[in-house]
Amino acid sequence: MSKYPLLWLLIGSVASTSALAQNADSATFYHQKGVAEQQARRYREAEKQFAKSDQFGADNTANLIEWGNVLVAQNRYMEAREKFLKAEVKDPNNPVVIENLATLNLNVRKWADAIKYAQKMQEKKLGTKPLNFVIAKAYYELDNYGEALKYCERAFRDDSTLAEVPYIAGRCFVEMNNYKRAEGCYQQAIARNPNNANWIFEAGMVAYSIPDDKKAVYWFEMAGEKGYKRTDVYLENLANAYLNLKQYDKGLPLLKAVLEHRPQDAELLYNVGDAYYHNKQYQEAIDTWDQILVVDKKNSNALYMIGMAYQKKGDKAKGEQLCTQAIAMDPSLKDLKQERKMPGGR
Repeated sequence: MSKYPLLWLLIGSVASTSALAQNADSATFYHQKGVAEQQARRYREAEKQFAKSDQFGADNTANLIEWGNVLVAQNRYMEAREKFLKAEVKDPNNPVVIENLATLNLNVRKWADAIKYAQKMQEKKLGTKPLNFVIAKAYYELDNYGEALKYCERAFRDDSTLAEVPYIAGRCFVEMNNYKRAEGCYQQAIARNPNNANWIFEAGMVAYSIPDDKKAVYWFEMAGEKGYKRTDVYLENLANAYLNLKQYDKGLPLLKAVLEHRPQDAELLYNVGDAYYHNKQYQEAIDTWDQILVVDKKNSNALYMIGMAYQKKGDKAKGEQLCTQAIAMDPSLKDLKQERKMPGGR
């Protein structure tokens, strides 16, 4: 047994206190170095210094916040979110922490958490960000269109110039198949952001779905003028809108351009033939539908329409023979013959 137990306890206490002080000094030293590197925009070096500071003073709120900030500056949002979550444990009411978590959860598509922290910011009256829009967008991504629209209305009252608000509302109405309401929202969004070619193309798709082919053509053409890429999808939708307006001289060349990329697409071939047929170019229609039979000899619809085209050309006997063959392949076509209709009810 030691003769001086109290002395050893005192020495141990002093040593422990001294170690804690040294750790605190080291944590502060490396934190300050990190801040200096951060201000110089040397974010990777700053990150290293904040990590060293954390080794001497684990989960220090100020250090975690700056560490998170340099990760955000490097677009490493998930890692930054982890730092701010740790900071929240230490200081749950810190306004900087709450605001960053609202933004970061939106960035990493943690929609429910984005709503949670944005609403917490509203409760505490923090920040100047359009929080109702953040919540609206998150609810939209969660497929909760009713709540999304409710917050879109609030966001619109907050700032009626923000183009994304009516855009998100439009997307909600599209998802609910309410295309007329969606169209109005798209018009408002585009009025506020007139150069967004993607939105303009989507407005064309909405008009096409109403259906309002005249407006669809207007929006599709505008999207092209604003730089929307003339993909096959773009060309085919524009072509179909023109064809629905019976503007075959504009629609047919577009469909044929798509057909060059997809020469054995049976549905596309059928639509090209259909356009020729309605434009009274019966031989061209026959030649096009013949290409379907090369790919699929049992395509009764194509065979039936070839028969219809021959009859329109004046070769009634040959046309009726082909229609009869098609009906033998698919007896349901007999009803079309009796009603003098084309497949699809035309």
